[in-house]
Amino acid sequence: MTRTRTRQQAPTNPRMRCAIYTRKSTEEGLDQEYNTLDAQRDSGEAYIRSQAQEGWECLSDRYDDGGFTGGNMDRPALKRLMADIEAGRIDCVVVYKVDRLSRSLLDFARMMEVFEKHHVSFVSVTQQFNTSTSMGRLVLNVLLSFAQFEREMISERTRDKIAATRRKGKWSGGMPLLGYDVDPRGSKLIVNEDEAVRVRAIFELYLEYQALLPVIQELDRRGWLNKRWTTRKGHERGGKVFNKNSLWHLLTNVTYIGKLAYKDEVHDGEHAAIVGTDVWQRVQALLRRNGGTSGAPVRNKFGALLKGLLRCVPCNCAMSPTHSTRNGNKRYRYYVCTTAQKRGWRNCPSKSIPAPELNPVEECWNHTKYADLPNFVPDDLDHLQTAVHESMLEQRDGQTLLRSFFTYAKLPL
Repeated sequence: MTRTRTRQQAPTNPRMRCAIYTRKSTEEGLDQEYNTLDAQRDSGEAYIRSQAQEGWECLSDRYDDGGFTGGNMDRPALKRLMADIEAGRIDCVVVYKVDRLSRSLLDFARMMEVFEKHHVSFVSVTQQFNTSTSMGRLVLNVLLSFAQFEREMISERTRDKIAATRRKGKWSGGMPLLGYDVDPRGSKLIVNEDEAVRVRAIFELYLEYQALLPVIQELDRRGWLNKRWTTRKGHERGGKVFNKNSLWHLLTNVTYIGKLAYKDEVHDGEHAAIVGTDVWQRVQALLRRNGGTSGAPVRNKFGALLKGLLRCVPCNCAMSPTHSTRNGNKRYRYYVCTTAQKRGWRNCPSKSIPAPELNPVEECWNHTKYADLPNFVPDDLDHLQTAVHESMLEQRDGQTLLRSFFTYAKLPL
């Protein structure tokens, strides 16, 4: 009798699908043929190859965030990474250093919760630790605390540098202003004579009309636009039409009288003034006399519950809540198109909608705004639909506004 031996196969390691995440805070050097993102990925690929006997394999998808800060999670590649983790396509996330994934301890803790929920491992190539033990998690939190501290120190140094630059009267960066160009040799503004003529004319127009909307209408008639410039990468920016907000900021900018502002401080600048001090002060006096916010956002002081929900149908802009008073104690609330409010009524045919006509919608929204809108309870839905059909559908403007509300709430009208 012959005894045969069967060779037992060695157990194969489970497949470990690894995604490499890379990040750089600035865009400087990313246009090079071999940049820091490529170097980080090469380090990650080399580490994964060293673990090939454990079943590790690198996914071909790249998760590269070039020019994004690690202080928040608003990064396109990170969002794709988290979506793929939740979809079950990734078993391990590999980074060059911990701070490449995040420099915020709170954000990192949230990501770790998602990793643990979907059984995803986390590996830092240059910092060896094991997140499955309490000591490993302690080391990880210490590293993240130092990363967050470093980010905050960098922010403080940047703010201090900007403050010192402004106090010396130098231009510290930002969007160029109409009437000035940025000197390519240093942090200094130089006058653009063609645009400076327009800036002076805008100040004179406001002294003539003494209101923002007539000036905007005149600028539209002349075809004058905001500052247009080209970035270092060749992208075109700016060149938009004026509205109340942008015109107000132009008229109140101390840069045009040869000064620079930093927070509440005003310092003498190295650049030449475009507008005389007398003209600028007369314009400021008129703006203070006219009062109001001149297009700046205000708080929802009087409880306009549909703020941010209603949109104007003709121009698809938001309907902003506002009010007027009569006899000193009677307040009338209504919603108005922001395009008409900022650029004049001739730019939008929509009329103002009195808020009392939207009371049924506001009442229903007040009871359901903290709930999941697609999961409206039948009683609330019936109440809203009844109120709409009884008191609103006969009014054309109210009907179009309610269509926008129902679209947002994903409800049938």
